Amino acid sequence: MRSSILLLAWFVLGAPVASGQIPDSEYAARRAALLDRIDSGVVLAAGARDPIAHYPAFSQLPAFRYLTGYLDPDAFLVLVKRGSGVSGTLLVPPTDLRAALYSGRTTDPDALARTTGLEVRYLEVLAPLLDSLARTSLPFYVIGDFVSNEFAADDSLSYMRALVRRLRDRYQWLETRDATPFVDQLRARKSRSEQALLRKAAEISAQGHRSAMRMIAPGRTENEVQAEVEYAFRRLGGDGPAYASIVGSGPNSTTLHYDAGRRVLQNGEVVLMDVAAAYDGYAADVTRTVPVNGRFSPEQRAIYQLVLEAQKASEQAIRPGVPAQLALDAIRGVLKAGLARLGLIESADAGFDAPPGLCPARPIFRGEREPCPQWYLFTYHGYSHGIGLDVHDPAQFSDVPAHTFQVGDAFTIEPGVYVRGNALEGLPDTPRNRAMIEKIRPAIERYRNIGVRIEDDYFVTETGLERVSPAPREIAEIEALMKPAKKR
Repeated sequence: MRSSILLLAWFVLGAPVASGQIPDSEYAARRAALLDRIDSGVVLAAGARDPIAHYPAFSQLPAFRYLTGYLDPDAFLVLVKRGSGVSGTLLVPPTDLRAALYSGRTTDPDALARTTGLEVRYLEVLAPLLDSLARTSLPFYVIGDFVSNEFAADDSLSYMRALVRRLRDRYQWLETRDATPFVDQLRARKSRSEQALLRKAAEISAQGHRSAMRMIAPGRTENEVQAEVEYAFRRLGGDGPAYASIVGSGPNSTTLHYDAGRRVLQNGEVVLMDVAAAYDGYAADVTRTVPVNGRFSPEQRAIYQLVLEAQKASEQAIRPGVPAQLALDAIRGVLKAGLARLGLIESADAGFDAPPGLCPARPIFRGEREPCPQWYLFTYHGYSHGIGLDVHDPAQFSDVPAHTFQVGDAFTIEPGVYVRGNALEGLPDTPRNRAMIEKIRPAIERYRNIGVRIEDDYFVTETGLERVSPAPREIAEIEALMKPAKKR
Protein backbone atom coordinates (compact mmCIF):
# COMPACT_ATOMS: atom_id res chain seq x y z
CA MET A 1 0.00 0.00 0.00
CA ARG A 2 1.33 3.42 -0.89
CA SER A 3 2.67 5.55 1.96
CA SER A 4 0.20 8.39 1.33
CA ILE A 5 -2.74 6.00 1.74
CA LEU A 6 -1.24 4.57 4.92
CA LEU A 7 -0.73 8.03 6.34
CA LEU A 8 -4.36 8.97 5.66
CA ALA A 9 -5.59 5.75 7.26
CA TRP A 10 -3.40 6.43 10.32
CA PHE A 11 -5.21 9.70 11.01
CA VAL A 12 -8.69 8.39 10.18
CA LEU A 13 -8.67 5.03 11.95
CA GLY A 14 -5.95 5.11 14.58
CA ALA A 15 -2.47 3.68 14.65
CA PRO A 16 -2.36 -0.12 15.20
CA VAL A 17 -5.35 -0.90 12.98
CA ALA A 18 -4.71 1.79 10.38
CA SER A 19 -4.91 -0.58 7.42
CA GLY A 20 -8.59 -1.17 8.13
CA GLN A 21 -8.25 -4.96 8.00
CA ILE A 22 -9.06 -7.64 10.56
CA PRO A 23 -5.75 -9.41 11.33
CA ASP A 24 -5.57 -13.17 10.71
CA SER A 25 -4.77 -13.68 14.39
CA GLU A 26 -8.14 -12.19 15.32
CA TYR A 27 -10.03 -14.72 13.20
CA ALA A 28 -8.10 -17.50 14.93
CA ALA A 29 -8.91 -15.97 18.33
CA ARG A 30 -12.61 -15.86 17.43
CA ARG A 31 -12.63 -19.57 16.55
CA ALA A 32 -10.80 -20.37 19.79
CA ALA A 33 -13.31 -18.33 21.78
CA LEU A 34 -16.16 -20.20 20.09
CA LEU A 35 -14.64 -23.57 20.97
CA ASP A 36 -14.19 -22.40 24.56
CA ARG A 37 -17.99 -22.28 24.79
CA ILE A 38 -18.41 -26.00 24.15
CA ASP A 39 -17.08 -29.05 25.96
CA SER A 40 -16.46 -31.41 23.06
CA GLY A 41 -18.09 -31.54 19.67
CA VAL A 42 -18.06 -30.70 15.98
CA VAL A 43 -18.82 -27.15 14.89
CA LEU A 44 -20.22 -26.66 11.38
CA ALA A 45 -20.48 -23.38 9.48
CA ALA A 46 -21.39 -22.90 5.84
CA GLY A 47 -20.46 -19.95 3.69
CA ALA A 48 -22.81 -18.33 1.20
CA ARG A 49 -23.63 -20.21 -1.98
CA ASP A 50 -22.46 -18.91 -5.33
CA PRO A 51 -25.37 -16.85 -6.71
CA ILE A 52 -27.09 -18.13 -9.83
CA ALA A 53 -27.52 -14.61 -11.21
CA HIS A 54 -24.67 -12.23 -11.90
CA TYR A 55 -26.30 -9.46 -9.87
CA PRO A 56 -26.13 -8.61 -7.06
CA ALA A 57 -22.49 -9.41 -6.48
CA PHE A 58 -21.53 -12.25 -4.15
CA SER A 59 -21.51 -11.38 -0.45
CA GLN A 60 -20.26 -13.69 2.27
CA LEU A 61 -22.54 -14.63 5.16
CA PRO A 62 -21.73 -12.53 8.26
CA ALA A 63 -21.15 -15.42 10.70
CA PHE A 64 -18.89 -17.29 8.27
CA ARG A 65 -16.94 -14.15 7.46
CA TYR A 66 -16.60 -13.43 11.17
CA LEU A 67 -14.99 -16.81 11.83
CA THR A 68 -12.84 -17.19 8.71
CA GLY A 69 -12.40 -13.95 6.77
CA TYR A 70 -12.92 -16.07 3.64
CA LEU A 71 -14.81 -14.11 0.99
CA ASP A 72 -15.42 -16.57 -1.87
CA PRO A 73 -18.54 -18.75 -2.29
CA ASP A 74 -19.35 -22.38 -1.44
CA ALA A 75 -16.91 -22.80 1.44
CA PHE A 76 -17.45 -24.82 4.62
CA LEU A 77 -15.81 -24.74 8.06
CA VAL A 78 -15.45 -27.76 10.33
CA LEU A 79 -14.03 -27.34 13.83
CA VAL A 80 -13.52 -30.39 16.03
CA LYS A 81 -12.90 -30.35 19.77
CA ARG A 82 -12.16 -33.52 21.73
CA GLY A 83 -11.29 -32.55 25.26
CA SER A 84 -8.21 -30.34 24.99
CA GLY A 85 -7.52 -31.29 21.36
CA VAL A 86 -8.86 -29.02 18.61
CA SER A 87 -8.60 -28.97 14.84
CA GLY A 88 -10.05 -26.81 12.09
CA THR A 89 -10.63 -27.47 8.41
CA LEU A 90 -11.69 -25.01 5.73
CA LEU A 91 -13.22 -26.75 2.73
CA VAL A 92 -13.25 -24.83 -0.55
CA PRO A 93 -14.10 -25.58 -4.18
CA PRO A 94 -11.18 -26.43 -6.47
CA THR A 95 -10.34 -23.99 -9.23
CA ASP A 96 -12.75 -24.18 -12.14
CA LEU A 97 -10.64 -22.95 -15.05
CA ARG A 98 -13.63 -22.09 -17.22
CA ALA A 99 -15.45 -20.25 -14.42
CA ALA A 100 -12.25 -18.42 -13.48
CA LEU A 101 -12.31 -16.72 -16.88
CA TYR A 102 -15.50 -14.99 -15.72
CA SER A 103 -15.01 -14.53 -11.97
CA GLY A 104 -11.23 -14.49 -11.64
CA ARG A 105 -11.54 -16.85 -8.66
CA THR A 106 -8.78 -19.40 -8.18
CA THR A 107 -7.95 -21.59 -5.22
CA ASP A 108 -4.50 -22.01 -3.68
CA PRO A 109 -4.93 -24.34 -0.68
CA ASP A 110 -1.36 -23.88 0.56
CA ALA A 111 -1.65 -20.09 0.56
CA LEU A 112 -5.03 -20.27 2.28
CA ALA A 113 -3.64 -22.57 4.95
CA ARG A 114 -0.78 -20.17 5.65
CA THR A 115 -3.18 -17.22 5.88
CA THR A 116 -5.93 -18.79 7.96
CA GLY A 117 -4.00 -21.24 10.09
CA LEU A 118 -6.57 -23.88 9.12
CA GLU A 119 -6.14 -27.11 7.25
CA VAL A 120 -7.50 -26.46 3.76
CA ARG A 121 -9.09 -29.23 1.73
CA TYR A 122 -11.27 -29.37 -1.34
CA LEU A 123 -15.03 -29.45 -0.89
CA GLU A 124 -15.32 -32.93 -2.44
CA VAL A 125 -14.20 -34.49 0.87
CA LEU A 126 -16.94 -32.76 2.91
CA ALA A 127 -19.47 -35.61 2.71
CA PRO A 128 -17.08 -38.40 3.80
CA LEU A 129 -15.63 -36.13 6.50
CA LEU A 130 -19.05 -35.44 8.00
CA ASP A 131 -19.99 -39.12 7.72
CA SER A 132 -16.91 -40.12 9.70
CA LEU A 133 -17.56 -37.45 12.35
CA ALA A 134 -21.24 -38.45 12.63
CA ARG A 135 -20.17 -41.95 13.59
CA THR A 136 -18.45 -40.60 16.69
CA SER A 137 -20.29 -39.73 19.91
CA LEU A 138 -19.58 -36.05 19.45
CA PRO A 139 -22.54 -33.66 19.16
CA PHE A 140 -22.75 -31.37 16.14
CA TYR A 141 -22.94 -27.64 16.88
CA VAL A 142 -24.52 -25.95 13.87
CA ILE A 143 -24.14 -22.26 13.00
CA GLY A 144 -27.09 -20.91 11.03
CA ASP A 145 -26.32 -19.91 7.44
CA PHE A 146 -28.69 -16.96 7.15
CA VAL A 147 -27.84 -13.37 6.31
CA SER A 148 -29.60 -11.89 9.34
CA ASN A 149 -30.99 -13.30 12.57
CA GLU A 150 -34.19 -11.39 11.85
CA PHE A 151 -35.06 -13.85 9.08
CA ALA A 152 -33.66 -17.04 10.60
CA ALA A 153 -37.04 -18.54 11.46
CA ASP A 154 -38.29 -18.14 7.88
CA ASP A 155 -35.16 -19.56 6.23
CA SER A 156 -36.12 -23.23 6.46
CA LEU A 157 -34.62 -24.14 3.08
CA SER A 158 -31.05 -23.05 3.77
CA TYR A 159 -28.11 -25.17 2.61
CA MET A 160 -27.06 -25.99 6.19
CA ARG A 161 -30.51 -27.01 7.36
CA ALA A 162 -30.93 -29.33 4.38
CA LEU A 163 -27.49 -30.84 5.02
CA VAL A 164 -28.23 -31.45 8.72
CA ARG A 165 -31.60 -33.04 7.87
CA ARG A 166 -29.84 -35.50 5.54
CA LEU A 167 -27.26 -36.34 8.21
CA ARG A 168 -29.92 -36.95 10.84
CA ASP A 169 -31.88 -39.15 8.43
CA ARG A 170 -28.80 -41.37 8.01
CA TYR A 171 -27.59 -41.22 11.63
CA GLN A 172 -30.60 -41.35 13.94
CA TRP A 173 -28.42 -41.01 17.03
CA LEU A 174 -26.80 -37.77 15.88
CA GLU A 175 -27.24 -34.97 18.41
CA THR A 176 -27.37 -31.46 16.92
CA ARG A 177 -27.29 -28.21 18.82
CA ASP A 178 -27.62 -24.59 17.74
CA ALA A 179 -24.28 -22.78 17.99
CA THR A 180 -25.58 -19.52 16.53
CA PRO A 181 -26.10 -17.91 19.97
CA PHE A 182 -22.42 -18.53 20.79
CA VAL A 183 -21.33 -16.72 17.64
CA ASP A 184 -23.81 -13.92 18.36
CA GLN A 185 -22.27 -13.45 21.79
CA LEU A 186 -18.85 -13.07 20.21
CA ARG A 187 -20.04 -10.77 17.41
CA ALA A 188 -21.90 -8.57 19.89
CA ARG A 189 -18.70 -7.25 21.46
CA LYS A 190 -16.78 -5.30 18.83
CA SER A 191 -13.00 -5.41 18.89
CA ARG A 192 -10.85 -2.37 18.33
CA SER A 193 -10.23 -3.38 14.72
CA GLU A 194 -13.96 -3.83 14.13
CA GLN A 195 -14.67 -0.43 15.64
CA ALA A 196 -12.12 1.11 13.30
CA LEU A 197 -13.96 -0.30 10.29
CA LEU A 198 -17.34 0.82 11.62
CA ARG A 199 -15.98 4.28 12.34
CA LYS A 200 -14.70 4.54 8.78
CA ALA A 201 -18.06 3.36 7.41
CA ALA A 202 -19.85 6.00 9.51
CA GLU A 203 -17.48 8.74 8.37
CA ILE A 204 -17.97 7.83 4.71
CA SER A 205 -21.74 7.78 5.30
CA ALA A 206 -21.61 11.25 6.84
CA GLN A 207 -19.75 12.58 3.82
CA GLY A 208 -22.44 11.13 1.57
CA HIS A 209 -25.15 12.88 3.58
CA ARG A 210 -23.29 16.18 3.40
CA SER A 211 -23.02 15.85 -0.38
CA ALA A 212 -26.75 15.21 -0.63
CA MET A 213 -27.64 18.16 1.59
CA ARG A 214 -25.64 20.48 -0.67
CA MET A 215 -27.52 19.43 -3.80
CA ILE A 216 -31.07 18.94 -2.51
CA ALA A 217 -33.51 21.50 -3.90
CA PRO A 218 -37.05 21.63 -5.27
CA GLY A 219 -37.21 19.91 -8.66
CA ARG A 220 -34.58 17.30 -7.88
CA THR A 221 -35.76 13.70 -7.66
CA GLU A 222 -35.40 11.13 -4.92
CA ASN A 223 -33.22 8.94 -7.13
CA GLU A 224 -30.89 11.88 -7.82
CA VAL A 225 -30.40 12.32 -4.08
CA GLN A 226 -29.77 8.59 -3.65
CA ALA A 227 -27.25 8.61 -6.49
CA GLU A 228 -25.38 11.56 -4.95
CA VAL A 229 -25.03 9.79 -1.60
CA GLU A 230 -24.05 6.42 -3.04
CA TYR A 231 -21.54 8.02 -5.40
CA ALA A 232 -19.78 9.47 -2.36
CA PHE A 233 -19.64 6.02 -0.77
CA ARG A 234 -17.73 4.53 -3.69
CA ARG A 235 -15.62 7.61 -4.28
CA LEU A 236 -14.42 7.53 -0.66
CA GLY A 237 -13.53 3.83 -0.69
CA GLY A 238 -16.66 2.25 0.73
CA ASP A 239 -18.04 -1.09 -0.41
CA GLY A 240 -21.24 0.66 -1.45
CA PRO A 241 -24.60 0.94 0.35
CA ALA A 242 -24.81 -1.19 3.48
CA TYR A 243 -28.49 -1.88 2.82
CA ALA A 244 -31.25 -0.86 0.41
CA SER A 245 -31.18 2.93 0.42
CA ILE A 246 -34.28 4.81 1.59
CA VAL A 247 -34.87 8.31 0.20
CA GLY A 248 -38.42 9.54 0.67
CA SER A 249 -39.81 13.03 0.21
CA GLY A 250 -43.13 14.52 1.31
CA PRO A 251 -45.62 11.70 1.97
CA ASN A 252 -42.92 9.13 1.24
CA SER A 253 -40.99 10.33 4.29
CA THR A 254 -43.65 8.67 6.45
CA THR A 255 -43.11 5.18 4.94
CA LEU A 256 -40.41 3.43 6.95
CA HIS A 257 -38.78 1.39 4.17
CA TYR A 258 -39.77 3.39 1.11
CA ASP A 259 -37.37 2.58 -1.72
CA ALA A 260 -39.06 3.46 -5.04
CA GLY A 261 -37.10 6.70 -5.40
CA ARG A 262 -38.95 8.29 -8.31
CA ARG A 263 -40.78 11.28 -6.81
CA VAL A 264 -39.87 14.91 -7.53
CA LEU A 265 -38.92 16.90 -4.43
CA GLN A 266 -41.39 19.70 -3.75
CA ASN A 267 -40.87 23.07 -2.08
CA GLY A 268 -42.10 23.06 1.52
CA GLU A 269 -41.54 19.33 2.09
CA VAL A 270 -38.94 17.30 3.94
CA VAL A 271 -36.82 14.49 2.51
CA LEU A 272 -35.78 11.57 4.70
CA MET A 273 -32.50 9.82 3.79
CA ASP A 274 -31.78 6.49 5.49
CA VAL A 275 -28.59 5.70 3.58
CA ALA A 276 -25.24 4.44 4.82
CA ALA A 277 -22.07 2.80 3.60
CA ALA A 278 -20.34 -0.46 4.35
CA TYR A 279 -16.56 -0.50 4.65
CA ASP A 280 -14.62 -3.78 4.42
CA GLY A 281 -17.86 -5.61 5.21
CA TYR A 282 -18.88 -3.52 8.23
CA ALA A 283 -22.16 -1.61 7.93
CA ALA A 284 -22.98 1.83 9.24
CA ASP A 285 -26.60 3.00 9.51
CA VAL A 286 -27.29 6.74 9.30
CA THR A 287 -30.50 8.69 8.72
CA ARG A 288 -31.02 12.40 8.24
CA THR A 289 -34.17 14.39 7.48
CA VAL A 290 -33.85 17.82 5.86
CA PRO A 291 -36.11 20.48 4.32
CA VAL A 292 -36.22 20.39 0.54
CA ASN A 293 -35.90 24.19 0.26
CA GLY A 294 -33.11 24.43 2.83
CA ARG A 295 -35.12 25.96 5.70
CA PHE A 296 -37.33 24.16 8.18
CA SER A 297 -40.88 25.47 8.40
CA PRO A 298 -42.26 25.98 11.94
CA GLU A 299 -44.12 22.67 11.67
CA GLN A 300 -41.10 20.78 10.35
CA ARG A 301 -38.92 22.38 13.00
CA ALA A 302 -41.27 21.29 15.78
CA ILE A 303 -41.30 17.64 14.70
CA TYR A 304 -37.57 17.60 14.00
CA GLN A 305 -36.66 19.15 17.34
CA LEU A 306 -38.85 16.63 19.15
CA VAL A 307 -37.08 13.70 17.49
CA LEU A 308 -33.65 15.22 18.16
CA GLU A 309 -34.52 15.75 21.84
CA ALA A 310 -35.57 12.10 22.08
CA GLN A 311 -32.29 10.95 20.58
CA LYS A 312 -30.27 13.12 22.96
CA ALA A 313 -32.28 11.87 25.95
CA SER A 314 -31.28 8.34 25.07
CA GLU A 315 -27.65 9.37 24.63
CA GLN A 316 -27.60 10.89 28.10
CA ALA A 317 -28.98 7.70 29.65
CA ILE A 318 -26.37 5.33 28.20
CA ARG A 319 -23.18 4.26 29.93
CA PRO A 320 -21.66 0.87 30.74
CA GLY A 321 -23.93 -1.22 32.96
CA VAL A 322 -27.14 0.71 32.24
CA PRO A 323 -30.15 -1.48 31.33
CA ALA A 324 -31.10 -1.11 27.68
CA GLN A 325 -34.74 -0.54 28.59
CA LEU A 326 -33.81 2.65 30.42
CA ALA A 327 -32.43 4.24 27.25
CA LEU A 328 -35.44 3.15 25.22
CA ASP A 329 -37.82 4.48 27.88
CA ALA A 330 -36.01 7.83 27.70
CA ILE A 331 -36.83 8.10 23.98
CA ARG A 332 -40.43 7.06 24.41
CA GLY A 333 -40.98 9.44 27.32
CA VAL A 334 -39.81 12.43 25.29
CA LEU A 335 -41.82 11.43 22.22
CA LYS A 336 -45.04 10.82 24.17
CA ALA A 337 -44.82 14.16 25.96
CA GLY A 338 -43.94 15.97 22.73
CA LEU A 339 -46.74 14.42 20.69
CA ALA A 340 -49.21 15.47 23.39
CA ARG A 341 -47.78 18.99 23.43
CA LEU A 342 -48.20 19.26 19.65
CA GLY A 343 -51.79 18.03 19.87
CA LEU A 344 -51.14 14.86 17.89
CA ILE A 345 -52.33 12.71 20.80
CA GLU A 346 -54.79 13.54 23.59
CA SER A 347 -52.29 12.77 26.35
CA ALA A 348 -49.12 10.80 26.91
CA ASP A 349 -51.08 7.77 28.13
CA ALA A 350 -54.20 8.02 25.94
CA GLY A 351 -55.27 5.00 23.91
CA PHE A 352 -57.39 4.17 20.87
CA ASP A 353 -59.19 1.14 19.48
CA ALA A 354 -56.93 -0.29 16.77
CA PRO A 355 -58.04 -2.45 13.85
CA PRO A 356 -56.69 -6.01 13.80
CA GLY A 357 -53.03 -6.24 12.87
CA LEU A 358 -52.11 -2.58 13.39
CA CYS A 359 -51.01 -2.52 17.00
CA PRO A 360 -48.73 -5.05 18.72
CA ALA A 361 -50.60 -7.59 20.82
CA ARG A 362 -52.20 -5.94 23.84
CA PRO A 363 -53.07 -7.80 27.07
CA ILE A 364 -56.68 -8.59 27.92
CA PHE A 365 -57.87 -7.07 31.20
CA ARG A 366 -61.30 -7.89 32.69
CA GLY A 367 -62.41 -9.47 29.46
CA GLU A 368 -61.42 -6.55 27.22
CA ARG A 369 -58.25 -5.97 25.24
CA GLU A 370 -56.37 -2.89 26.38
CA PRO A 371 -56.45 -0.01 23.90
CA CYS A 372 -53.45 0.68 21.70
CA PRO A 373 -51.48 3.77 22.82
CA GLN A 374 -52.18 6.80 20.67
CA TRP A 375 -48.48 7.54 20.27
CA TYR A 376 -48.26 4.35 18.22
CA LEU A 377 -50.07 6.16 15.40
CA PHE A 378 -46.95 8.32 14.88
CA THR A 379 -43.94 6.36 16.15
CA TYR A 380 -44.06 2.63 15.57
CA HIS A 381 -40.61 1.11 15.15
CA GLY A 382 -37.71 0.10 17.35
CA TYR A 383 -35.31 2.81 18.42
CA SER A 384 -31.99 0.96 18.40
CA HIS A 385 -30.15 -2.06 17.01
CA GLY A 386 -26.63 -3.40 16.77
CA ILE A 387 -24.38 -2.75 13.77
CA GLY A 388 -21.46 -4.71 12.39
CA LEU A 389 -21.11 -7.29 9.62
CA ASP A 390 -24.90 -7.14 9.40
CA VAL A 391 -26.64 -3.77 9.51
CA HIS A 392 -28.79 -5.33 12.26
CA ASP A 393 -25.92 -7.09 14.01
CA PRO A 394 -26.11 -8.78 17.42
CA ALA A 395 -25.58 -6.32 20.27
CA GLN A 396 -24.73 -6.99 23.89
CA PHE A 397 -27.58 -4.82 25.13
CA SER A 398 -30.17 -6.77 23.15
CA ASP A 399 -28.75 -10.22 22.31
CA VAL A 400 -26.55 -11.04 25.28
CA PRO A 401 -27.92 -11.20 28.85
CA ALA A 402 -28.15 -9.29 31.11
CA HIS A 403 -29.24 -6.85 28.38
CA THR A 404 -27.25 -3.91 29.65
CA PHE A 405 -24.98 -1.61 27.68
CA GLN A 406 -21.42 -2.93 27.83
CA VAL A 407 -18.03 -1.82 26.60
CA GLY A 408 -17.69 -2.96 22.99
CA ASP A 409 -21.33 -2.37 22.07
CA ALA A 410 -21.82 -0.80 18.63
CA PHE A 411 -25.36 0.26 17.78
CA THR A 412 -27.75 2.90 16.50
CA ILE A 413 -30.14 5.30 18.20
CA GLU A 414 -32.95 6.14 15.77
CA PRO A 415 -36.14 7.76 17.05
CA GLY A 416 -38.72 8.85 14.50
CA VAL A 417 -42.09 10.58 14.20
CA TYR A 418 -44.26 10.11 11.09
CA VAL A 419 -47.46 12.10 10.51
CA ARG A 420 -49.18 10.19 7.74
CA GLY A 421 -51.97 11.95 5.97
CA ASN A 422 -54.10 8.79 6.26
CA ALA A 423 -53.25 8.08 9.90
CA LEU A 424 -56.92 8.15 10.93
CA GLU A 425 -58.27 6.06 8.07
CA GLY A 426 -59.51 2.56 8.72
CA LEU A 427 -59.94 2.97 12.47
CA PRO A 428 -62.95 1.23 14.04
CA ASP A 429 -65.95 3.51 14.56
CA THR A 430 -66.04 3.50 18.37
CA PRO A 431 -66.86 6.23 20.91
CA ARG A 432 -63.22 6.32 22.02
CA ASN A 433 -61.95 6.75 18.45
CA ARG A 434 -64.57 9.37 17.52
CA ALA A 435 -63.55 11.51 20.49
CA MET A 436 -59.85 11.13 19.66
CA ILE A 437 -60.30 11.95 15.98
CA GLU A 438 -62.23 15.11 16.75
CA LYS A 439 -59.44 16.35 19.01
CA ILE A 440 -56.33 15.44 17.02
CA ARG A 441 -57.43 15.86 13.39
CA PRO A 442 -56.44 19.58 13.27
CA ALA A 443 -52.91 18.74 14.39
CA ILE A 444 -52.61 15.93 11.85
CA GLU A 445 -53.60 18.36 9.11
CA ARG A 446 -51.05 20.87 10.38
CA TYR A 447 -48.14 18.38 10.43
CA ARG A 448 -49.40 16.27 7.54
CA ASN A 449 -46.77 14.34 5.52
CA ILE A 450 -43.89 15.27 7.80
CA GLY A 451 -41.81 12.19 8.57
CA VAL A 452 -38.61 12.66 10.58
CA ARG A 453 -36.06 10.06 11.59
CA ILE A 454 -32.61 10.85 12.98
CA GLU A 455 -30.25 7.90 13.24
CA ASP A 456 -26.66 7.79 14.41
CA ASP A 457 -24.04 5.15 15.23
CA TYR A 458 -22.47 4.76 18.66
CA PHE A 459 -19.84 2.86 20.65
CA VAL A 460 -19.96 2.18 24.37
CA THR A 461 -16.51 2.83 25.79
CA GLU A 462 -14.99 2.60 29.26
CA THR A 463 -15.84 6.25 29.83
CA GLY A 464 -19.36 6.35 28.39
CA LEU A 465 -20.91 6.79 24.95
CA GLU A 466 -19.29 7.95 21.71
CA ARG A 467 -21.25 9.07 18.63
CA VAL A 468 -19.22 8.11 15.56
CA SER A 469 -21.44 9.31 12.69
CA PRO A 470 -20.59 13.01 12.23
CA ALA A 471 -23.27 14.01 9.70
CA PRO A 472 -24.85 17.38 10.60
CA ARG A 473 -27.94 16.95 12.77
CA GLU A 474 -28.56 20.33 14.45
CA ILE A 475 -31.09 22.51 12.63
CA ALA A 476 -28.64 25.40 12.31
CA GLU A 477 -25.94 23.10 10.90
CA ILE A 478 -28.28 21.64 8.29
CA GLU A 479 -29.66 24.99 7.19
CA ALA A 480 -26.16 26.48 6.92
CA LEU A 481 -24.96 23.57 4.78
CA MET A 482 -28.02 23.70 2.52
CA LYS A 483 -28.02 27.46 2.06
CA PRO A 484 -26.02 27.45 -1.20
CA ALA A 485 -28.05 24.55 -2.62
CA LYS A 486 -28.07 24.64 -6.42
CA LYS A 487 -31.33 25.19 -8.26
CA ARG A 488 -32.20 23.29 -11.39
